[in-house]
Formats: sequence, C-alpha cells, structure tokens
Amino acid sequence: MRIFFAGATGAIGRLLLPQLLSEGHTIIATTRSDRGAQQLREAGAEAVQLDVFDRAAVAETVRAAAPDAVMHQLTALGELDFAANSRIRIEGTRNLVDAALAAGVERIVAQSIAWVYRPGNRPAAESEPLDRDAADPRGRTIAAVDALETASAELPQHVILRYGALYGPGTWYSRDEMVAGRLRRGEIPADDAVTSFVHVEDAAQAAAQALEWPSGTYNVVDDEPAAARDWVPVLAEVFGATVPEPTAGGQAWERGADNARASAQGLKLRYPSWREGFQSLR
Repeated sequence: MRIFFAGATGAIGRLLLPQLLSEGHTIIATTRSDRGAQQLREAGAEAVQLDVFDRAAVAETVRAAAPDAVMHQLTALGELDFAANSRIRIEGTRNLVDAALAAGVERIVAQSIAWVYRPGNRPAAESEPLDRDAADPRGRTIAAVDALETASAELPQHVILRYGALYGPGTWYSRDEMVAGRLRRGEIPADDAVTSFVHVEDAAQAAAQALEWPSGTYNVVDDEPAAARDWVPVLAEVFGATVPEPTAGGQAWERGADNARASAQGLKLRYPSWREGFQSLR
C-alpha cells in the first residue's frame, strides 16, 4: 500500500513508520524541517517538506504521491502549543481531506483523543456523544476534535482513533517531560478523576492495524481506566516524586473510555494496564 503519512516524526509516528515499512508499505512522509526530512529518508521513507496549512501545496503533494491511504498523526503537542494543535485538527485536517478527495484517495486513519465524551459514571463507549456543550477551554478542544472527526468521515473509508493519555518515550508521560515535573512539584492531585491510558507503542500498533479496520471510531486505550488516586502514587514512585495523599474531586467528564470495539478488531496490547506499563518508564 502507498501511504501518505502526515506526522511521521511525532511520538507515535517515530514508532509507526518503521513498522509500516517493515510490512512492505511505501511511505511518503511529510515534515516541516530539513532535519526531519533527513531522518525520514534514513528510515526508508520518501520525505516531503510540507506545511499542512498551505492548502495548495497539500493538494499538489497528495496528488503527486497518489497514495492508497492517508495516515494523519499530526499534532503540535510536543511543543505544548494548544492553539496550533487545534488549528491542525481543524484547518490541517480539512486540507488533508480535501486533497485526498480530489486525488481519489478513499481511506484515512486519523488521530483523535478519548477524553471527549459527555459526563457519565462509567467508561465511555464510542456511541456516546461528544461533550459539545463544555465550557472553554475544554469546549475549544472538543470543537477542534469534532471538526477533525467530521472531516475525516467524508472519506469513504475512515478510521478515527481516539487515543487515551499517551505515555512512554516522546510523550508528556516520560521521565524528563511535563508530567514528571508536575508530579515532583506536587501539582497533580490523587483524586477521583478517571483516566484511560495507552502506551505509545500500543498506539502505534493500533494505527498500523487500523489500515485494515472497518470504517468507524475506536477508543484506543488500555484495559484499566483508573482514578488518579490509584495511578498518581504509582507514577510518582516511578519518577522518584513524593507520593501524594489521596483527595476527593475530579470533573464528571473524567470518566475513562471503553476499548471493547478496538479489541474486537484483534488489537492486542503489549501493556494491557498502566500498572505494568508505568514500570517500563523507570
């Protein structure tokens, strides 16, 4: 399969790219920098320097690539630029989808997130509605996710991966990154808020498999949604931070997500629970 891969140098992309190449796919991968292009070529992909906000350039690049599928793993989360990340979800996705439609591409796999559901008292299934009435700043996030998912669904074959909180190399949840620092400063409460996690290796594996999944939306999360009072002490100990005392609190939308639909497609997680996954971060 010829795959147009946007976001191949990100946390998931760096793991997904060699996997796709090893499976025999031809990869046309995008990057914004000379260094990124060099890395992509060294990995075995065809590298294209591209600004996803340049609508005409995206259209021409996708047309020239003539791919069978678009792999959309673009974010700006590594730079903690949430405004740019929303713009990627809205404008960048719109440009990729329109380019794919114009080029006759029928399949897209797109990265989304799993903490977008309305408040509830159990882990959310994909059939449940998005939290579209949420106040800002959450409201802005939901609107951007909604735009990404709605645009992606315009392609006849579309798989939207709602990832849980990513942990592992290259993510916020690794030894020298943002969450570790916040834990060491005592900024993350061990409260009732529920999170669904997924190791970045499992996220990449899901994206590779999703090229063959039926159209639809899938929560890509581990088997154990967890309250912060359970996972925060474990991660604090792994990172050498002071273990906080449990407290009450948390938002009603912090409920975790159910992974039954992805599991039914045969997704096997290397880390079925954050309990063993967090230990890999030592």
